[in-house]
Amino acid sequence: MDTKRSAALCTAVALGGALLAGCGSGNTKGTGTPGRDSAAPSRAVAASAPGSPGTTLTADQTERKALIPAAKVDYARALRAAVAAVPASEPVAAELKGTPKSPYWQTAVATSDGTAHAVRVNAVSGKADPPRTESDDADDKKELAARLGEATVTAQQAAETATAKTKGTVTSVELGEADNGSRKAAWSVDVVTTDDWNKTTYDIDATNRKVLRMHVDQD
Repeated sequence: MDTKRSAALCTAVALGGALLAGCGSGNTKGTGTPGRDSAAPSRAVAASAPGSPGTTLTADQTERKALIPAAKVDYARALRAAVAAVPASEPVAAELKGTPKSPYWQTAVATSDGTAHAVRVNAVSGKADPPRTESDDADDKKELAARLGEATVTAQQAAETATAKTKGTVTSVELGEADNGSRKAAWSVDVVTTDDWNKTTYDIDATNRKVLRMHVDQD
């Protein structure tokens, strides 16, 4: 699910053990998941999109077409499982990853003091693996705690805002910081449309649900 992303958000939360160093590189910095900011060009793969006979899909579109239907658990259920695994936590991020044979959600939740935990959730059974504490740096924890305190819009509300504009499947949602000078908390939401397997990314203000940016990734 790789894509070029704008410098709209950054977050201090780790997913899969990699802490994000900062933002401002010209791509949206999310939760540090491998591959999300890859600038490598997509390879075209011979495949036909539903309703579009003869349409050639890119490698990323082909990957989405194979992976998304294999996931029986959506982002909301995955986040509920992650929150249940870490008492008194709040959702921070979820991204659909893996293969069609073994899809999973890489999620992150955090407690009010800014301690982040990565939780891998099986995208077929909904079972959560044991959580891993990711944030030990005091400054990172303070920043995340402040962001959580500022955000009045939930992950689900942000996803609903995005899917109200683009009907499709949410494959990623993550809390970060708007990089437009305001430094306000914001959600980034990826929505994939299953007629063409394109991905649309929405950056949504985490205080009022205002759409700050929309980008369609056709790679």
